[in-house]
Amino acid sequence: MKLVRKDLEKDNAGQVTLIPEEPEDMWHTYNLLQVGDSLRASTIRKVQTESSTGSVGSNRIRTTLTLCVEAIDFDTQACQLRVKGTNIQENEYVKMGAYHTIELEPNRQFTLAKKQWDSVVLERIEQACDPAWSADVAAVVMQEGLAHVCLVTPSMTLTRAKVEVNIPRKRKGNCSQHDRALERFYEQVVQAIQRHINFEVVKCVLVASPGFVREQFCDYMFQQAVKTDNKLLLENRSKFLQVHSSSGHKYALKEALCDPAVTSRLSDTKAAGEVKALDDFYKMLQHEPDRAFYGLKHVEKANEAMAIDTLLISDELFRHQDVATRARYVKLVDSVRENMGTVRIFSSLHVSGEQLGQLTGVAAILRFPVAELSDQEDESSSEED
Repeated sequence: MKLVRKDLEKDNAGQVTLIPEEPEDMWHTYNLLQVGDSLRASTIRKVQTESSTGSVGSNRIRTTLTLCVEAIDFDTQACQLRVKGTNIQENEYVKMGAYHTIELEPNRQFTLAKKQWDSVVLERIEQACDPAWSADVAAVVMQEGLAHVCLVTPSMTLTRAKVEVNIPRKRKGNCSQHDRALERFYEQVVQAIQRHINFEVVKCVLVASPGFVREQFCDYMFQQAVKTDNKLLLENRSKFLQVHSSSGHKYALKEALCDPAVTSRLSDTKAAGEVKALDDFYKMLQHEPDRAFYGLKHVEKANEAMAIDTLLISDELFRHQDVATRARYVKLVDSVRENMGTVRIFSSLHVSGEQLGQLTGVAAILRFPVAELSDQEDESSSEED
């Protein structure tokens, strides 16, 4: 993402002009947009024209419109963003108040104006414009007959390919069918890796599986690479890292990212940091439940006591339609930072973010134990009796 211009007033109202350069920038833009914002961008509009003879024709004309945002639609697989709203600025082709849907395009600038730019939104712009935040981890999560090729970017896990091959069971004295199917499966996974992984950007490729599948696959891949003189795979052999996972499904990627060998290799990536923070929270919940809170009420109570060491919060909560509810989450984030706590904003498109979403989307690891909210409520109700 490229920041072209930033005009903010003292009361944090103002506008920002950005140019999305990569598909992931559309995800960042989706998180910046809210209903009620105004968006100015180039778009194509079908316009009806009437000739002097009275015949009516229609032309597609490129024009720049300013919309008051009413609905936002994001396609996670294609990374496409459509914004629907009403026109709020005079235009020769579109009447005031007329509806239009803008599809934001890569490498075309747009201007977003808000009445209030909060700290969470401004931080996201900073992250999106930082070149060090691009996709640097790829993963192949596999089991016999099933594999997922994923790209792990700082803000989302993208499934680039799913390979499924039916593998017959080994029969006594005849394993040829099984071996042939397995070889076909490995070949398809190798093709998916070459097609979807950009080795110029990716620092590390995780190959995760149960049992010996990963070893057998890597042996096959590099044997084939030597036979066919595949320089791309041979030159990047050191980037492949084998780790254990319980299955070949996408959710098993969390286990692979938790592996100590992986965390040391990916210590500088946001995705590994998120996974570690969530893992620490679960350990704390198991061993010291008084120092692990989740749910907004409980976390706010802990924050009042200045007890929060690490706040885990999903970016999904900042897309809440209700302004007051959204402001409550932003206030919580700002307050934790003021009290020298760490804030980790999880992407809802990461496996770790999905898991946090199941825990209400907000959780906290505390510096010291705080009495449970339910215990305090019981005490106050017994005093009233």
